[in-house]
Amino acid sequence: MIEKNELYPIFLKVNQLNVIIIGGGNLALEKLSFLLKSSPNAKVGLIALDFSAELLALAKKHDILAMQRPYTKNILHKQHIVIAATNNVEVNAQIYKDAKEKQLLVNVADTPDLCDFYLGGIVTKGNVKIAISTNGKSPTTANRLRQFFEEVIPEDINLMVANLNAFRKNIKGNFQSKVTTLNKLTETLLIKN
Repeated sequence: MIEKNELYPIFLKVNQLNVIIIGGGNLALEKLSFLLKSSPNAKVGLIALDFSAELLALAKKHDILAMQRPYTKNILHKQHIVIAATNNVEVNAQIYKDAKEKQLLVNVADTPDLCDFYLGGIVTKGNVKIAISTNGKSPTTANRLRQFFEEVIPEDINLMVANLNAFRKNIKGNFQSKVTTLNKLTETLLIKN
């Protein structure tokens, strides 16, 4: 029997939400890099006992506060999203427990069972953004799919989106007739060469 992917994809405005990454090594660097690649203005804070030079350089480049201190539950105050990326399994489990008590969304790096969400592959071309998930099973597959979509989506897709948006504002009729008109206009995107 094939396992179903029960994830529901959403796009979060992380420039308006408070995100805390707990950890200062390669896992934290990976999570922060991924977040900033998609959302360069994300509101992020970093907490760790020690930080890698590369992580500190990235934080400084994006004006991100990096606080050198041990994890305590009060760090989660006023946060919306928590990413646990320490190299300590017990600390990560405690962060998960504390975040769940506060009803926060939490991701524990490399521990799918302790995640409310995954940071999947993301393709961004202008206003077009595609998120890719393998249900936490294979980040490598998500990365390869991201590379594929980056190659096949035309660079001028943003122009098409802008033109369709302007056209949409001028279409007359009810919602369904507008959808039908736009579907007809864009059906050539599905024609295989």
